[in-house]
Amino acid sequence: MKILFQGDSITDAGRNLLEGEHFMGQGYPVMVTGQLGLEFPGCHEFINRGISGNRVVDVYARIKRDIINLKPDFMSILIGVNDVWHEINESPNGVDNDKYFKIYSLLIEEIKAALPEIQIMILEPFVMKGPATEEHWDIFKKEVDLRAQSAKKIAETYGLTFVPLQEKFDAAAKLAPETYWLSDGVHPTQAGHALITGEWVSAFKKMV
Repeated sequence: MKILFQGDSITDAGRNLLEGEHFMGQGYPVMVTGQLGLEFPGCHEFINRGISGNRVVDVYARIKRDIINLKPDFMSILIGVNDVWHEINESPNGVDNDKYFKIYSLLIEEIKAALPEIQIMILEPFVMKGPATEEHWDIFKKEVDLRAQSAKKIAETYGLTFVPLQEKFDAAAKLAPETYWLSDGVHPTQAGHALITGEWVSAFKKMV
């Protein structure tokens, strides 16, 4: 089974592109790869094509090269926080929720048309208070929640697996400070990536 991780910097997690497409970076993709590789030796091929800074429109723009051409059997995708974050700067370039929903839907439709047998897992975008989000917290919270609702609706519409993450991070924040899980309110720490890994693997095992 060829497994593709798709998304933004949370998925990218510092992967060195010079190391080749199978380099997993330092986040949940490498943790998932290690766990499944240990439990099921030699049964899976893993590819990480997350790219830091991506919005849903950026993933859609590279659908042919970084998804369809790879012919994955299974794909997870985590996208949405940059669609909000990129609107909160001196040169706004975010993606509003209506467009996020439309482009995400097109992305899924075209992938399923090209790869009818693919299994897709949609991970919920999430956010917490931190150095990068606190100044505009009300906007981050409201808008990321809207993207999360859209992602869930897309999963339901196309019969895909949806993996809730916001509630998991909110619960984790009762055990340790928010920045223990997300260093700046957006990017996971090692513990945060481990949390995502647990939810990812649990959902994956139910799917396959």
